[in-house]
This record gives sequence, structure tokens and C-alpha cells, in this order.
Amino acid sequence: MIDSIKLEIKNKLETYYKEKYNVDLQIVVEEPKKAELGDISVPMFAVVKTLRKPMPEIVSEALDAIKSFNLPISDIRSVGAFVNLFVDKEKLSKAILIEAITKESNYGTSEMGKDKNVTLDYSSPNIAKSFSIGHLRSTMIGNSLKLILQKCEYSTYSINYLGDWGTQFGKMIVAYKNWGDLDKIKADPINELTALYVRFHEEAEKNPALEDEAREAFRKMELKDQEYLDLWKWIREESLKESAQIYDLLDISFDSYNGEAFYNDKMDAVVDELENKGLLVEDQGAKIVNLGDDMPPALIKRSDGGSLYITRDLAAVFYRKKEYKFDKILYVVGNEQKLHFQQLKRLITKMGYDFAEEVNHVNFGLYLTNGKKASTRKGNVVKLYDVLMTAINLAKKQIEEKNPNIKNKDEIAKNVGIAAIVFADLKNFRGLDIEFNIQDAVKFEGQTGPYLQYTGVRIASILRDKEFDYNNIDESLFTKPHYFELVKLISEFKSTIERAANEFAPSVVAKYLLNLAASFNKFYSIEKINVEDEVKRNTNFALAKAIRIVLNEGLRLLGIKYLEEM
Repeated sequence: MIDSIKLEIKNKLETYYKEKYNVDLQIVVEEPKKAELGDISVPMFAVVKTLRKPMPEIVSEALDAIKSFNLPISDIRSVGAFVNLFVDKEKLSKAILIEAITKESNYGTSEMGKDKNVTLDYSSPNIAKSFSIGHLRSTMIGNSLKLILQKCEYSTYSINYLGDWGTQFGKMIVAYKNWGDLDKIKADPINELTALYVRFHEEAEKNPALEDEAREAFRKMELKDQEYLDLWKWIREESLKESAQIYDLLDISFDSYNGEAFYNDKMDAVVDELENKGLLVEDQGAKIVNLGDDMPPALIKRSDGGSLYITRDLAAVFYRKKEYKFDKILYVVGNEQKLHFQQLKRLITKMGYDFAEEVNHVNFGLYLTNGKKASTRKGNVVKLYDVLMTAINLAKKQIEEKNPNIKNKDEIAKNVGIAAIVFADLKNFRGLDIEFNIQDAVKFEGQTGPYLQYTGVRIASILRDKEFDYNNIDESLFTKPHYFELVKLISEFKSTIERAANEFAPSVVAKYLLNLAASFNKFYSIEKINVEDEVKRNTNFALAKAIRIVLNEGLRLLGIKYLEEM
């Protein structure tokens, strides 16, 4: 609500100057650096620069204009080049709390995405490899963005674009034929196939000819060699079984599992279109598209006729545009693929289509262990399932120490352990690399998922079996800084969600929730909540209830379960 007042001031001032002076101004509305200066501040430098009038005259005119806007403002003052406003904390706070409590989980919902479609491509593990901790980033960032965008009323379509095609399967087939033991593979498919993949790379360092064998094996797959295709289908099915175990734990689902192989019969049309539009040129037997002096050419077909990743992505983006009619498509893919998506967008434009700017690379950094990137081919992958199980067991140990008689201990431990791992990822800006530390992630204090869950449980405990009238409250309490600080944070929930949606950054929500929880716990250390005075008790309960609603909904948007006890 405070954010809406800021926006109203901005819009009305811009309209005022447009109508009076016929100038287009971008008015800045911010918060003063010191709370005692006011709640809202409007710097007038831009107005002075445009209208070329003395600052005192500009400030005086702005004061009169804002006073005429009929806003819930209790005081307005000028301080140098700034117009500072004090909101009517009493009336505003009551209105904010009532809105939060009556809307419950719908509080903070935005209409910014109404009637717009977003397609999200995320998670996308490679089949025949263990689901590693490295896949968590794409999976959880993508899932959270889907939930955040839905909160902004976008229609979403989520795709798990499986890495189920490519030269790596040629490598797998060569490894299987040379060193595979079918009985062992059937007994433990993914671990045995991963071990074969690692061995291939070890052997290829000594015998580079194996790489040529792998390319030839993949070419046979593309030519529909039945033996190779049957092996590939079996590997894909076993991989999906392992992935399903992870997705069930994380409570994640997708609208489509169409992977790279789905586009095998859709690539020729794209290659033909490039040819017909005069974009495809031959280079040492390969087919490429020149993308300009500032970018390497896009390799569309290898000299042996094999397809490339970008060829499939071109086919995929055209299919998705036609099928899902997206207004935006998000590719939640690592930083290292930056050039790939720049090339993809340039190709779309060169082919004469106008939707390249709808293609968004939502990049993210690496998970590091002791400063090093995990690599399947080097055999130093940390399996995500093992990480989740470790976190759940650590959480269970802490729960047993703090609350040994709690019911549903295993279910609570599962939700706390998963919250720890997910939040340890999402609290960081996605573009940064993360040094993973499971012990720190599972702590019940500090900047962790369990800390947020525990704060919610504390509030649930305070409110349990309590009745209160949120219309009968002491509005004067909100003139106290520690009361109004919380109300102000509650009012910022919607704008926080919108910012997270616009920046494709779940960390914006995560950091907001940490701030909200810290402010509540500070309030809890100052004020006794369940007091004898009925009106003050109603006020405290209403404030706590609104915080609990926002905290729970914020956790849900991150893909984290909130709890009643722990």
C-alpha cells in the first residue's frame, strides 16, 4: 500500500508537469535515508534541470501540488532539494493488516501478467547420468519463477527439456559395447551407466580414436539404427525413473518432458528455411550461418551431416512459439551458455522473425565443492538424492534434540531438510557461483530455510487457538517504529514479487523473507504479544497473523513447505 502511494505520487506529479509545462519528466519517489526525515521522499533535481527555475520555487510548487492529491499523508515538509512526506501511519497500518488478513494467501497477488503466456525451460538433466547437486540450481530457480509468475497472473507452461540426444549417447554406446556388463547395468542402471561414461573419458585420453567411434555411433542413432535406438530408449526410461524420485521429493512437476530427441523430425524444416533464405553457407563441409563480425558463426550441421544443439534449439523455439504462443520464454540455463543464447536470438532475427527479445536466458552460476566444479566425466559428481537425504537426517537430529515428542517427525524432517537445501540456493543471486555447505544450510538460525520455517512456527504457536478482532485494534501503536517497520514490510510484499518476476530472481523474495523474519524476531524480543489489554492484544495478534500469511506465501513461492510445528 505504501508502494501504491509512491506510485500515485509519481504518476500524479508527472501528469501535473505535463499538463502545466508540457514536459515529460521521470519523477523519482524514494525513501529518505533516515526514518526521522519521513516515509517518502521526492528529490526535485530533475524538475529544476528541466524547468530551469530556482530550487525553492520548484519545491514550493511541488508541496502545493502534492497537498492537492488527497493522499493518506499526515505531514509534508521540504528539506533542501527534497519534498518529504509522512504517511498517516495509524489509518494506513490498519488498512494494510485488514487487507492481508482478509485476502490470506491471495495477498500480494499482482495482475501484471494477466492475459500473458510464459514458457519456462528448466531442470533439463542429461539422461544416463546421476541427478547431481549441479542440477538443483536450474530446477529450483525455474520452479520458483513459475510460482512467482503465476502469482503475477501469468499463464505458465513448464518444460523439462531432457538432454536425451547428442554425441554423449554415442560415447555411452561405445562404452557399453567395450566394457559394459548387462547384468550389472540392469541391477543398478544409472550408477553403472555413469561409471561407463567416466571410463569412456579416461580411455579416450589414452586413445583419441574413441571420440571418432562415439561420433559414428551417434550418427547411426540419427540414421535410426534399431539396436542403438532400443538401447537409447531403455536408458531414457531408467533415467526418468531416477529423476522422478528427485522431483517427488522436491514436489515439482512439469507440463512437458519433451527433450532434445522430440525435435529430431523438426530440424530439417528449419535447415531448409535457412537454406531458402540464403543464410546457410558451407564451411569445410559443415553448414553454418554467419552472425556478424561481433559473434562467431552458428554451426548448424557438422561435416558428417550430424545435427547440433543450436539446430535443435531453433526447431524447439519455433515449435514452442506456435504451440504455446508465449509472450516470454525463459531458459534457466548456466552462465556458460551465454553465447549460445545470443546466437539463438540473432538467428531468429536473421530469419526475419520479430520475437527474439521474448527469448530470455535466465543464467545462473555453478555449485562449487571446495572451490571446484563437479564433472560427470571426471567422476566427482555429488548426487542430489544423497545431499537431500543427508540434509533430512541432519534436520531430524536437530528436531529430536529440540522437540523429542513431536508427531510426524519424519515428514517434518523431510520438509525442513529440503527447505535447507533449496533456500541455500535461492537466497543467492542466481548469476553467482555458490560454495555448497550442507552443515550451514541446515542450521535453525542465520540466513537459512529452517530459520524462516521456525519463525513461522513461532507465530503459529502464538496464535494457536486464539480468537481476536482485527477490526478492534489500537491504531496509535503503529506510530512506534518497531510496529510500523513490520507493517511497512508487509505492504511491500506485492512489489517484491513483481520485482522478482521482472528480474527473474527468486533471491529477491528470499532476501525479503529474511528481512521480514528478522524484523519480527526483533519485535518479539521487545514486545510481549499475548498481553492482558484486549485491544493491544488484538493489534499484536493481527500483526502476527499478517506476518505469518506473508511468510507462508513467500516460502511457497520459493518451493518450500511452511510448517505448523517443528
